Amino acid sequence: MDRVRVIEVKQSVFADNNAEADRIRRELKAKKTFLVNLMSSPGAGKTTTLKRTIGDLKDRLRIGVMEADIDSTVDAEAITAAGAKAIQIHTGGMCHLDAGMTEQGLKEIGAEDFDLVVLENVGNLVCPAEFDTGASKNVAILSVPEGHDKPLKYPLMFEVCHALVINKIDVLPYFDFDMDKVVKYAHMRNPDLAIFPVSAKTGEGFAAWENWLLAQTAAWNG
Repeated sequence: MDRVRVIEVKQSVFADNNAEADRIRRELKAKKTFLVNLMSSPGAGKTTTLKRTIGDLKDRLRIGVMEADIDSTVDAEAITAAGAKAIQIHTGGMCHLDAGMTEQGLKEIGAEDFDLVVLENVGNLVCPAEFDTGASKNVAILSVPEGHDKPLKYPLMFEVCHALVINKIDVLPYFDFDMDKVVKYAHMRNPDLAIFPVSAKTGEGFAAWENWLLAQTAAWNG
């Protein structure tokens, strides 16, 4: 019996996506638009973190948001109410965005009209980390109730990100969450990862996170 021929499709898919993502980054750099790919598991507080960040920075930056979900417009409506332009991207059941989907969203929102565009990716700690969206920087949000072991369980997410926001520190007394351990585990995956413990509910820690975001935007758009 002849041996079965195996075609490795995944590698070519990633290669094509990565080439498209690099082109998107070059175009965003030319337009002076800083794109953040924001990732987390469902319920970590991406939208709530964004709402507070927008409220604090909307007088200093022109901010647009692309909300990615399998369905609904709930998050886009929440962001619009917070004072930023938002569009909703439906992924048709896919658990992530790739460069092609991101480019469609950037055209729809009009990336050149903004200093900062945030792509709120589909809630998932696995698939979104595998696909380069063309973002200037990747940011992950991890919430206290999820536990401090997530960098050990989902290494790629922490390896591809430039910053980690640890949200819901206001509930630290009620959970078995070790801040020292999560910082240690995250830096095992990525020694250069900037880490910001915050509470999107109270605003604690947001100054450091927002100063980082402002500095990164200025450096990209300068």
